[in-house]
Amino acid sequence: MDRKKLMMTTVALGTAYLLKDQKSRAKVMDQLQSLGKKKKR
Repeated sequence: MDRKKLMMTTVALGTAYLLKDQKSRAKVMDQLQSLGKKKKR
């Protein structure tokens, strides 16, 4: 398995774990939205 695929799998699993909790879910969603806004600039 190449390094990039492994990294993305790890991030996806970590995000799925964090989305189980309401506070963590809100924090993750805020971070993703701020990343999206930064890329549009």
